[in-house]
Amino acid sequence: MPLITTPNGEDKVLLHSCCAPCSSAIIECMLENGIRPTVFYCNPNIYPQEEYEIRKAEAVRYVQHLGLDFVDADYDHELWRNIVRGLEDEPERGGRCLKCFILRLTETARYASEHGFSVFTTTLASSRWKNLEQINEAGRRAAYLYPGTVFWEQNWRKGGLQDRRNELLKEHGFYNQQYCGCEFSMRNKPATYKSE
Repeated sequence: MPLITTPNGEDKVLLHSCCAPCSSAIIECMLENGIRPTVFYCNPNIYPQEEYEIRKAEAVRYVQHLGLDFVDADYDHELWRNIVRGLEDEPERGGRCLKCFILRLTETARYASEHGFSVFTTTLASSRWKNLEQINEAGRRAAYLYPGTVFWEQNWRKGGLQDRRNELLKEHGFYNQQYCGCEFSMRNKPATYKSE
């Protein structure tokens, strides 16, 4: 398990979570390093709503198993569609993804600011299917909008966390989605895609 510390030494973090599989090893790593995450589930991109509910239920199940706090942001797919309007034909890792990350991480920063969290981060940075620089840019923009918050630019792909994620996936029998979440990623999913 890698040794990690938050940017300002805080021992509590608001963790934006995309799903239980991607969150599991990150949460475990934080806890082993004396950092207590509160899981913030903000994913209005997920389509259809039934898929959203399945992923949310898995996240709740894991977080409750650990005795941690879970915050469910509102599911507003119509808002998300308005934000990405005109970018429907963008490829994965294109402009649509950046807009999506900005929306989700801005909501995370807002919640952090309003509820006493100075540090927030995201499990999106664990996926090899995502552009890490886009994620970090979105996080920095979000933190800028909410002074007093810091986006923790942690690369969650390192330190054996991907292997541990796969172990926890099997151990807990997580539902493992086969596409990022939005209707546009469904048509572009690689044959080997395993999780957001």
